[in-house]
Parts: sequence; C-alpha cells; structure tokens
Amino acid sequence: LFIQGDPKRDAADQNFDYMFKLLIIGNSSVGKTSFLFRYADDSFTSAFVSTVGIDFKVKTVFRQDKRIKLQIWDTAGQERYRTITTAYYRGAMGFLLMYDITNQDSFNAVQDWATQIKTYSWDNAQVILVGNKCDLEDDRLIPTEDGQRLAEDLGFQFFEASAKDNINVKQVFERLVDVICDKMNESMDGDMNLMSNHRTQNLKDMSSENQGGCSC
Repeated sequence: LFIQGDPKRDAADQNFDYMFKLLIIGNSSVGKTSFLFRYADDSFTSAFVSTVGIDFKVKTVFRQDKRIKLQIWDTAGQERYRTITTAYYRGAMGFLLMYDITNQDSFNAVQDWATQIKTYSWDNAQVILVGNKCDLEDDRLIPTEDGQRLAEDLGFQFFEASAKDNINVKQVFERLVDVICDKMNESMDGDMNLMSNHRTQNLKDMSSENQGGCSC
C-alpha cells in the first residue's frame, strides 16, 4: 500500500557486485525527496508533496572497482508513519540523516533520529549527517559549526548540501558508499584473519597430538 516500486524485481537483476540498501531519514520537509530525485534523476522541483509511507529509487554506481546497485529508500518524516518507516531500517547499510539549515526543529530532532537508527538498524550501519538547503544562506538558522559538532558527537560524517543547486548531492552518496565499502573490507579482512588464526591453531593442535605419540 505504501511502497512505490518493486524491490523484488529490482533484486532479480544480478548485474552487479553488491547491492546496498540506503535510507534517507529526517523530519518532514527537510528535502529528502528532492535530494533523492536530484541524485537519481538529476531533477528538481519545489512542488513535492509530503512522502506517503515510503518510496525508493535504484541507481547503479562504480566505486572501488565494484559495480554497486543502490536501493535508496525515501522515508516519510511524519510521526504517524514512524512504525512503517522504522521497519525498513533493518538491513539498511547506510543512512543519510537530514536536517534543514533554516529549520531549528529539524536540527533539534537529529538526536532522536540517531537514536532510532541505533535502535532499529544494524550495529555497523554507516551514517552521514546532511544539512540540506545550504542555498538558503540568508535564512540560515543552524551554523555550519553546530552541524559539524553534532556529527562529531554522534560519530557521523558531515556535509552541507543543496538539492536545488545540486551542491554536494553526488558527493554525499559517494562518501556513504565508500565508507560502507571500507567497513565491508575491514570485516572481510577480519574474517580472513580469524579463519587464518583458527586454521593455524588447528594445525598446532594436530601437531601437538602427533608429538604425544600413540597411547596404545
């Protein structure tokens, strides 16, 4: 009822190395839908209505010599959709947590959104805090330094961006994909080290058993 599109059909297209599920979250009217349309379609309109439930778009990118299919979910910011949207946090590998630099309430809500990520998503989900609408400098209420400080406190990376003027939109998504890839590589290296250590230990155990001789 609330989903626009068919993620199962999209997942059936296997012409990629990885598929990352990403979510854009934040208060209503911070520009989440505009941000997604700018990135996926390179289009912008100020006539968007509030997202009902959840929507998604697909974009394939090349990063770190890999073909990566991005399934990017645009979530509704209103409280009444919260139980629907938080269900989609599970399995998400990355989040863009967005506020509007001209809206104090949207910035004040960042901590609550961060708590939801921690509550409903994987422990290793990567997050970028995005101060959107930086084209509206004359109406700015949130200093850049405040956004940077909050991001540091939360352990997130930080960008200011503008969907309208196409500032840092591509860069935000590319950074998110890169940090996910880096985290995956770290995990894979760790798994390989664990396997190597386990194999070495088994060899040592076998060696010590052989040295002990036969008890018969």
